[in-house]
Amino acid sequence: QVQLEESGGGLVQAGGSLRLSCAASGRTVSAYAMGWFRQAPGKEREFVAAVNPIRLKTYADSVKGRFTISRDNAKNTVYLQMNSLSPEDSAVYYCACAGGNDWRYWGQGTQVTVSS
Repeated sequence: QVQLEESGGGLVQAGGSLRLSCAASGRTVSAYAMGWFRQAPGKEREFVAAVNPIRLKTYADSVKGRFTISRDNAKNTVYLQMNSLSPEDSAVYYCACAGGNDWRYWGQGTQVTVSS
C-alpha cells in the first residue's frame, strides 16, 4: 500500500510559480511511474505530467514548456514545478502512483488558485 501526500498548493498571481511536492510512504516508489493530475470545478480530472522509473517524462500539451516534473528517489518524493501560471491552471492537483496498468494510488489533492 502506498500513501501519497501533496503539498505546496496555494494562491498565486498570473505569471507566478509554485512547486508542488508529493511525498510517498508505505513503499518505495522508485520502481513505479508517478504522475500529476488536476481537476477544475465542473471539469473532469485531466493528466498533467508523469515520470517513469528511468525518468522519462511526459506532459500534457497545455503545460509543456511551463511545468516540470521530477523525482527524488532518496526522498521518495515527486515534484511539479509550475511556471508562468495562468488562471486556467487553477484546479485541485493530485499526485498518483502507478500500479499494474493503471494509476492505483492517489493523494488527497492540493488546491492551486491563480488570480488574474
